[in-house]
Amino acid sequence: MSQKVAVLGTGKIGEALLSGMIRAGWAPADLLVTARRPERAEELRARHGVTPVTNTEAAKTADTLILTVKPQDMGTLLAELAPHVPADRLVISGAAGIPTSLIEEHLAEGTPVVRVMTNTPALVDEAMSVISGGSHATAAHLATAEEIFGAVGKTLRVPENQQDACTALSGSGPAYFFYLVEAMTDAGILLGLPRDKAHELIVQSAIGAATMLRDSGEHPVKLRENVTSPAGTTINAIRELENHGVRAALIAALEAARDRSRELASGTKD
Repeated sequence: MSQKVAVLGTGKIGEALLSGMIRAGWAPADLLVTARRPERAEELRARHGVTPVTNTEAAKTADTLILTVKPQDMGTLLAELAPHVPADRLVISGAAGIPTSLIEEHLAEGTPVVRVMTNTPALVDEAMSVISGGSHATAAHLATAEEIFGAVGKTLRVPENQQDACTALSGSGPAYFFYLVEAMTDAGILLGLPRDKAHELIVQSAIGAATMLRDSGEHPVKLRENVTSPAGTTINAIRELENHGVRAALIAALEAARDRSRELASGTKD
């Protein structure tokens, strides 16, 4: 934790990561940040005690660089960083769809690159961060990435060829649950419940179900069957979900997200 870490392009996720690292024991003096707007950088300094720098300064002084810019901005950032990043710097990319090979092409030969896909529950220290090493990343580099992102949730190592699938499943995953809660809330209102009561019922049910999935060790089919009595209310609801192709729609949605992640890697914008 005595090494200097720089978060480049510090948005909401980058700030959540900084906050989690400080709570986990990193000294704010060892954390550098860059931001597109000067007022944003000063806001981060005032809130967390971190040091705002330019991208060039970060590249020259930090031991680990965490790139949190949007995928479409990665090329511009790498062009700016390339002349200043020594080959012994650890570069961690959080940009969806961008392979480590593309980043390695822009940097000095031998630069270790680690690719991480995290998600928005980092804001509440419940992130799922998926980690893959590039061709020059060692076990120690992966461990550093795990230590950093472990400050805001769980981490999982996967081969890089699985990253697009993980982006579809986990990176975008929270949005699917929010969408489901939104739809169930509307259904509760249709059934006669006030919005606030419908929301409370659904959110607590979601928290309870997620806790059971995490802690029970049971397969989700078994947990669902425990709720599904013969000729009862739940099986009637499940039948309607199947009749409307909800399972097939989810599979198709995840495939579409995976394909878009691949398109981002190829530079396709539309």
